[in-house]
Amino acid sequence: AYGMIDTEMASRTWALGEAFSMADCSAAPALYYANLVEPFGDDHANVARYFERLMARPSFARTVAEADPYRHLFPKA
Repeated sequence: AYGMIDTEMASRTWALGEAFSMADCSAAPALYYANLVEPFGDDHANVARYFERLMARPSFARTVAEADPYRHLFPKA
């Protein structure tokens, strides 16, 4: 899945192009938890950069920060 996303994000800023959309809102939590289980690594630099852009959005950063007290409940691999 990372390979597919990496290819798609090579020429896009956001999931559907240059405008942030609900697709990005949907992708953010999935990528957040996927990265905890299987980090993106150097082989998926486009996914990593996309995730950095998501994390830079104040709304998502706030959501991640508010979830921090419960992160220990997530069963990491």
